[in-house]
Amino acid sequence: MRKAELTRRTAETDITLSLELDGAGVSQIDTGCGFLDHMLTLFARHGRFDLTVACKGDTYVDDHHTVEDIGICLGDAFAQALGDKRGIVRYGSCTLPMDEALILTAVDISGRGMLCCGLNIPTEKVGTFDTELTKEFLIAFARRSDMTIHVTQLAGENSHHIIEGAFKSLARSLGAAVSIDPRFSQEIPSTKGVL
Repeated sequence: MRKAELTRRTAETDITLSLELDGAGVSQIDTGCGFLDHMLTLFARHGRFDLTVACKGDTYVDDHHTVEDIGICLGDAFAQALGDKRGIVRYGSCTLPMDEALILTAVDISGRGMLCCGLNIPTEKVGTFDTELTKEFLIAFARRSDMTIHVTQLAGENSHHIIEGAFKSLARSLGAAVSIDPRFSQEIPSTKGVL
C-alpha cells in the first residue's frame, strides 16, 4: 500500500497528515485557512488521492507558516508513499481550463526538487488568502517531494480561477505520474536505476 502518515510540530504549526496515493479522492481537510482547505479538497479529488490534513498554526500572524508547512508535509508524504518509485509512470502533465483561466502543469518524479512557476495572479488576495502563498506552497512541495514541477499560466484574469486551475492541474499531473505502469511494474523508470 502506497501510504504515508506523518506529524510535524514547530513553534509555528502543528500538523498531522495522511496520504494514500491509490485512493478514491476522499479528503478531510482542516488547516485553519479556508481557501487552502478548498484547494486541498479539490487537489485530493482530482488526483484521486485520499488525504487528511489537520493543522493548528499561528494564523493570528498570517497564513504563511501554515501554507508553507503544509506544502512541506505534503511533499514529505508523497516522497514517503512513493518509496523507491518502482513501477511508476514518472511523468505527468495536464492542460486544464478553469473558466477563462488555462493552466499547464508538468511533473517529473525525478529525485530533483525544482519548481518553475509562471503564474501571473492579478490580485494580492482571494478573500483573506495572500495569493503569493500559492508559490510558497508549490516551492515547499516540490523541494520536499523531490519532484520537478512546471506550472505555467496560458490564460486567466480571475485570481481564484488561476489558483484553482493550478491545484487541479497539478493534481491530475501527479495522479498520472504516480500511477503504476503494469508493463514495467518492477522497474525503476530511469536508466540510472534509481530516482
